[in-house]
Amino acid sequence: MKTQRINERNRYKAIIYDIDGTILNTLNMNMYPLIQIIREETGEEWTFEEVLKFVPYTGMAVMEELGIKDKETVYARWVRYVNEYPEGAVLYEGFDQVFEAFCQAGILQAVVSAKTREQYAIDMVSKGLHQYMSAAVLAEDTQKHKPDPEPLLKCLERLEISPEEALYIGDTYSDYAAAENAGVDFGYARWGSVSSEGILAPDWEFDQPKDLLMLIKENCFS
Repeated sequence: MKTQRINERNRYKAIIYDIDGTILNTLNMNMYPLIQIIREETGEEWTFEEVLKFVPYTGMAVMEELGIKDKETVYARWVRYVNEYPEGAVLYEGFDQVFEAFCQAGILQAVVSAKTREQYAIDMVSKGLHQYMSAAVLAEDTQKHKPDPEPLLKCLERLEISPEEALYIGDTYSDYAAAENAGVDFGYARWGSVSSEGILAPDWEFDQPKDLLMLIKENCFS
């Protein structure tokens, strides 16, 4: 884990998480159905490695990149395939302890994700993980999405804190750029990342979820 110099600026009041690739391992359940969608819509056979480029995209951005004409209908079918995927979303090991530790320490926790509310209910609420979150900013809550800062700024508004009082944990360049654009410190979740391209100077780097507990030990919260 890369640690950052502790100073007045990074005495945080809240930790904000991305969901896919950060809290939950959703790679297989999203990418294999996407391969099926591409096959059905274009007749092309994409490899798993080839579709990984779409990991940081919103669902509709994927449809646009692929040149899908009936984007809404095809996206809805992709979501159905994702929800039917047998493996489902899997909580990364250690996060149950992390959530509980931050909760016991009185630290605000929240999520900012391009996930829809329906999918949030399936992936987070059904697992009881929403109980730890003081705010959840999802796809329907903003007009613009990461890497635009609007979702993070909306979350800060709901938590009633300033940018310097939050740390955003994410696994993609769009997470990193959103944090930078919002003036929020960024923690790079290496455990779920498929590419570090563009993530040039994160404030923190974590190899596994339990590494986040070091933030409490190093007195990084006010």
